[in-house]
Amino acid sequence: MTLNLRVVASLWAGVAALLLFTCPSFADDEKTWSEIRSAIIGGSVPEDGAGRLSLVAPVRAEDAAIVPIEMHVRLPDDEKGRVIRITLVVDENPAPVAGVFQLGEGQSVFDLATRVRIDSYSFVRAIATMDDGRLYMAKAYVKAAGGCSAPAVKDPAEAKAHLGDMRFRVFADRGDAQIQVRHPNYSGLQMDQVTRLYTPAWFIEHLDLRQGEKTLFRLEGGISISEDPTFRFSYGSTGEPVTAEARDNEGRVFTQTFPASGS
Repeated sequence: MTLNLRVVASLWAGVAALLLFTCPSFADDEKTWSEIRSAIIGGSVPEDGAGRLSLVAPVRAEDAAIVPIEMHVRLPDDEKGRVIRITLVVDENPAPVAGVFQLGEGQSVFDLATRVRIDSYSFVRAIATMDDGRLYMAKAYVKAAGGCSAPAVKDPAEAKAHLGDMRFRVFADRGDAQIQVRHPNYSGLQMDQVTRLYTPAWFIEHLDLRQGEKTLFRLEGGISISEDPTFRFSYGSTGEPVTAEARDNEGRVFTQTFPASGS
């Protein structure tokens, strides 16, 4: 059978037109950022983070409630200044700022990984703030939906029984460590399947991690951080104990001290 090329071309033109009107474009997705940017970083315009800041995220998430995100700071040797803060943003989430991480003493090299909820297809952004006020941004588009309303994995009774339990692990061969805080981190958008009522938002609002008197990082978190908040970060032991102090939005405070080599 011989195909009529004009017919084929016409068919493809029709398909392309249909996709144009039914699929959101990256330009449309950037529209959200243009609307929320000033509330997050004011009037500043971030520079491209290439060569200084990178963000790693899956193109399509396996589970929208626990999307792994990695952020990497690598400033050039001749760079003046240090990164003092990283802001993690999920554009399309009900509360776009997933977390603000204050880095102790400023860093020129730092790795940080966590897991977030993503409500719908969205750009995820990492914005690094330098000690002189300059901003650098890296972003990735993630295909995921429903993460903010997905039911909690843990049984509520079990979650309360282990509320505030912490685990600190050190991976000396990789030069990093991991801190986990047991907490349901309810988003406020999850429905109780028995009562059919929404479970109120209940989440870790602040996390302060120190080695001795030195701050490793501080987090101001929100509803976009996944259940049982977990953070993996650059770590070099000084031999001093590591103390983690977490506070949730209901005022509960959880504190635990670990040996420098981990628990």
